[in-house]
Amino acid sequence: MGPPDTELVARVLASDDRRAYAELVRRHQSAVRGLLRRLCAGDAAQADDLAQETFLRAYRSLRSWRGGGRLSTWLYRIAWNGWASQARRQRLPELPAPAPARDAADAAIDRHDLARAMASLRADERAALALAYGQDVTHEEAAAILDCPVGTLKTNILRGKEKLRRMLVPQGAGGTP
Repeated sequence: MGPPDTELVARVLASDDRRAYAELVRRHQSAVRGLLRRLCAGDAAQADDLAQETFLRAYRSLRSWRGGGRLSTWLYRIAWNGWASQARRQRLPELPAPAPARDAADAAIDRHDLARAMASLRADERAALALAYGQDVTHEEAAAILDCPVGTLKTNILRGKEKLRRMLVPQGAGGTP
């Protein structure tokens, strides 16, 4: 696995060790890109651009990382801020809700349906679900990343899950997505 993130950060700060920073990027880029792809409603090019921007911003402000929490949480916060800033500048429209799935099995198997359904959620619901279920962060960490109270985060998770359930499970069918 190699040295812990804290040691790599210390090497970057002490001697501008580019190899140490490259290792940090290698460790965390997949998770950051995954989060951004969910936030960007599947637009891989936009997500990749934002991920690159995230790591540039992180490098420039690495001294501001306090080391008390996980580096990944700090990186997710930078990624979220970059995405939110771009969304405000572009005033991205809400996407229309996808057509209901043909049946629950198709919805469960077809990732495309889930991606379309996630894209139709409000940004705060999509971000809450992406962090809580896709990035393996605690509710407290997700709330810190999104700069909201834990109760608000939990509300956004519940609302997002309910909307996904309505979109992905045919009327009259039981179960959860």
